[in-house]
Amino acid sequence: MSTSDQERQRQTLLHFWNQGVRSAKELHTLTNIPLSTIYFNIEKIKNTGDILHEGGNGRPKKITADVARLIGQTIRRDTPVSVRSLVNKVATKGIEVSHMTISRHLSNHGYKKSLPQATPMLTTVHKEKRVEWARKHLNDDWSQTLFTDETAFQLFRNTVERWHKGVKPVRHMPKDRTKILAWGGFCVNGRTSLFCFSQIMDANFYVDILRNHIPEVNEMLGDVWRFQQDNDPKHTSRIA
Repeated sequence: MSTSDQERQRQTLLHFWNQGVRSAKELHTLTNIPLSTIYFNIEKIKNTGDILHEGGNGRPKKITADVARLIGQTIRRDTPVSVRSLVNKVATKGIEVSHMTISRHLSNHGYKKSLPQATPMLTTVHKEKRVEWARKHLNDDWSQTLFTDETAFQLFRNTVERWHKGVKPVRHMPKDRTKILAWGGFCVNGRTSLFCFSQIMDANFYVDILRNHIPEVNEMLGDVWRFQQDNDPKHTSRIA
């Protein structure tokens, strides 16, 4: 018999006992619960005034309500926290648990650990403007056009997994100017040299980069060519 069925029997017997039904045979007739079970619970009522399960079967749980609360609070404050760190956190309360015990506890309570889903930071307006631009220049001759842009290189991948329940969390990926940056251009005849830098780019610095690379572009496209860039404020500034 499952624990839930046993609990249902105890509650049923307690209900009829409180209604004044004290005869074991009468309780058996009303509930169809085995007489041995009824006698056992009646004896428990007489001794303790209740028929709640006293516990004591098997090993006591190490993940008590207080420990579970501590684990939950720690994860909410630090979602990438490792299971080993949680073991150490619980140990500060004088409780020793294995990392497998905590892993099972988290799994039983719906926690998963995974890399947050990346999502682009393009709004609907951004997308509409890109489509509009593409349609406007659909029939352009691109043979004399230099395309340029900057990008940021991460020196390490962001592979920090985080605890979560239900839907995987989303991590936005804005441009991080503190990383290694690079500028470059390409056309049908080749590409410019890659210019790397770490300082924050402003309009003046951007113009200096362009001036230094014009000779390379002239070698590939001659004296007449079109320069293509995006609408970054530095690109559209008065100086640029």
